[in-house]
Amino acid sequence: MDSLVDRFLEHLVVEHGLAQNSLEAYRRDLARYSAYLKGRRKRVTALDRAEVPRYLLALREAELSPRSVARHLSAIRQFHRFLVREGHAADDPTAHLESPRPWRRLPTVLSSDEVDRLLVPREAKTPQGFRDRAMLELLYASGLRVSELVGLRLADLNLAVGIVRVLGKGDKERLVPLGDAAAENLRAYLTHGRPRMEKRRPSPHLFLGRHGRGLTRQMFWQILKRYVRAAGITKSVSPHTLRHSFATHLLERGADLRSVQLMLGHADIGTTQIYTHLSRAHLKAIYDKYHPRA
Repeated sequence: MDSLVDRFLEHLVVEHGLAQNSLEAYRRDLARYSAYLKGRRKRVTALDRAEVPRYLLALREAELSPRSVARHLSAIRQFHRFLVREGHAADDPTAHLESPRPWRRLPTVLSSDEVDRLLVPREAKTPQGFRDRAMLELLYASGLRVSELVGLRLADLNLAVGIVRVLGKGDKERLVPLGDAAAENLRAYLTHGRPRMEKRRPSPHLFLGRHGRGLTRQMFWQILKRYVRAAGITKSVSPHTLRHSFATHLLERGADLRSVQLMLGHADIGTTQIYTHLSRAHLKAIYDKYHPRA
């Protein structure tokens, strides 16, 4: 089970930019869960529906607070969903359990100035430089998830029209506009970068790694960290930060929530509404700065 936990934690870092303290909390909670299952000689990939409630009861009997039990359940639920999604388990033993009350922290968002610094051309004349600039511009221009970005194929790109076809969660397809800056950098990458990266066997993937194969999420995460350091950005930045920034900047400039929901590929508009908290904070700052009675 330990190796599966490690993969899950890596997923949390790459996809969601989880902070170190939060990551350690997940690690501790899942280590306790793992020890419990080992003591009962149970395999985490083949549990019946009664096993997780038994574990939660054991936590209550150990006098953990309701809040701590809810935190354990949240970690366990996400872990089992990950196992099913990645093909390690056939069933999710937590699917029938009532969810704990959700708690959301506001996501990290880059300012427009920080985005400009991040997108300054670096290594621009190398194949990797053309690729990196195109990826970063595209991510900010479209609000893609990192898994959607690295999953793009050449056939998904329509530069003549200025759109990209995206296969999102649940295999739902959506069309997202590119914007001029992203389109220009994609053309440069396709002309000067990608042909020099493609090896003998042609690849359908849009973004290629060193050996001519499709780029992975982990590879992109390392590239992004390098550019964040070079830009002198001190915030904790993950691939999802550019997605958050995309949505927040659109709302700050007057985009309607429904349009942003469609571009992000959110099934529920409630998920998109978290960004309205951020744009309201922006409006409050403007008010405080300029209103004579603020």
